[in-house]
Amino acid sequence: MKIVNFAEYPSVISQYMMELRNVNIQSDMLRFRRNLERIGEIMAFEISRTLRYRKETVDTPLAPCKCDVIDTQVVLATIFRAGIPFHQGFLNILDTAENAFVSAYRKYREKENFDVFIEYLASPRLDGKTLILVDPMLATGKSMELSYHALLTKGTPAHVHIASVIASQDAVDYVKEHFPAEHTTLWVGAIDPEINPHSYIVPGLGDAGDLAYGTKD
Repeated sequence: MKIVNFAEYPSVISQYMMELRNVNIQSDMLRFRRNLERIGEIMAFEISRTLRYRKETVDTPLAPCKCDVIDTQVVLATIFRAGIPFHQGFLNILDTAENAFVSAYRKYREKENFDVFIEYLASPRLDGKTLILVDPMLATGKSMELSYHALLTKGTPAHVHIASVIASQDAVDYVKEHFPAEHTTLWVGAIDPEINPHSYIVPGLGDAGDLAYGTKD
């Protein structure tokens, strides 16, 4: 499995990551959402370089011109709710992509023990297409895996790109074990060393959903 860790070669993503993590900046919900969106836009551009293209001739005001256009059917999928602004960033760039949405939530059995449940799925057929599955926080990898298997009920994609803003090392190892290695690429803004007993990434940034949309009851 190929893993692209943007933290290994600093770029403007590094600036956006700092603002997402910084407790003195992240409380601005509009800015937090926009930073998720901007990272999504840059990752989408990088992923676009891996897609298949074809030549298409168009007429300009002066003469015909051969142009490269995407020749890959892309399905952009996200996990509610923190994934929505991140998803929008990808969609801003890959604006002809089909879209899929999954709800995955934690149901706690005890204080620090929980199961992940899928309640909602809306997706086009996936057979032979390129699936880009985005979720800003990849803590354990279990929600990503369950969402992926829910999406597989709509067909088998030719390739899967998993994109997250921050992943834990545990989650990276989990994804490597549970996704098809030859047909999966993992894109992350940073890989953090651990998760705490509540399965939050450390140092991470906190609860991305709450920071983007406000606390939930």
